[in-house]
Amino acid sequence: MEILRQAQNERNEGLRMTRGGVGIGLKTRPYFTRLIQGNVTSVYNTLEMVVVNVAHVLKLLSAEYGEKRWRARKSPVAVLVQTILSQNTSDRNSERAFKHLLASFDGWEKIANVGVGRIREAIKVGGLGTVKARYIKQSLQEIRRRQGGFELDFLRKLPVDEARDWLRQLPGVGMKTASVVLLFSLGMPALPVDTHVFRVTKRLGLIDSKISVEKAHGLLERLVPPQDIYQFHMLLIEHGRTMCKAQRPRCRECVLGSLCPSYEKFVGKPWTGRAI
Repeated sequence: MEILRQAQNERNEGLRMTRGGVGIGLKTRPYFTRLIQGNVTSVYNTLEMVVVNVAHVLKLLSAEYGEKRWRARKSPVAVLVQTILSQNTSDRNSERAFKHLLASFDGWEKIANVGVGRIREAIKVGGLGTVKARYIKQSLQEIRRRQGGFELDFLRKLPVDEARDWLRQLPGVGMKTASVVLLFSLGMPALPVDTHVFRVTKRLGLIDSKISVEKAHGLLERLVPPQDIYQFHMLLIEHGRTMCKAQRPRCRECVLGSLCPSYEKFVGKPWTGRAI
C-alpha cells in the first residue's frame, strides 16, 4: 500500500528507482503499469521503463576510455586543501595555487598559524581569494584542535557515512569535497558527484532529473558496487568532458547511445543502430 500511495502522489512528476545496480527511469502516464523485480511487485504511474545497468555502462566506458585503477595519492589533509582550492575553478588553477601554497610555507602547522591574508597571497596565482584562504586556515585549525595534529588516516576505520560526516563539520567542506578526500586519499567507497557525474547519471536515467546533488551522492553509492565506485566516478567525468557535454552532447558518437533514455531527446529520433 505504501508503494501504491507513493506512486499516486508522484504520478504527475515521474519517479526514479535504483535497485541492484540498475537505474529504472519512469516517466508519467495517466494509468498504472506493474513492475516486477524478483519477488517484489510495485505499482507505478509510468509511460515507459528505461533500464540502465551500471555494470554494462562501466563495461562500455572502460572499453572506450580504458580501465581506471585507484592509486594512493596525497595525504588526506593535502587532498582536502587541494579540493577546497578546486571549488568553482579549473584543475589548472587549483593545481598552481596548491603548489604555490606548499612552497610558501613550511608545513600545515605554519599555514594554520599565519593570517588569512598571507594564505590569500599564496593562492592568488590560481585566481583564488579570501573565502578559500579562510576555509583552509579554519579547517586546518579545526583538524588540529580535534586531533592534536593533521593526521586523518583514522577516518579509514570508520563507516563511509561517519567519516564523511566528520569531514563535513569542517569549514567549506560539503558532500563532494568530503567524498573526494575519502575516495582519492583513503580508497574508501565514497562517490563524489561533480557536475559531470551529476549530468551524465541524470541523462542515463540512473537518478531522477529533479533530484538534488546532495541526495544524488547517497543514491548513486547504493546503486554502484563499492569496488566500482572509483572507476565509475573517473569514467563518468571523462565521458562528461569529452562526449556527454552540457551543451551539444555528441550523442551520435556516444558508446552509450543504444541504452541512453536521453538519446532521442537530443538527436530528435530514436536510436536505430545495433544495441550494444
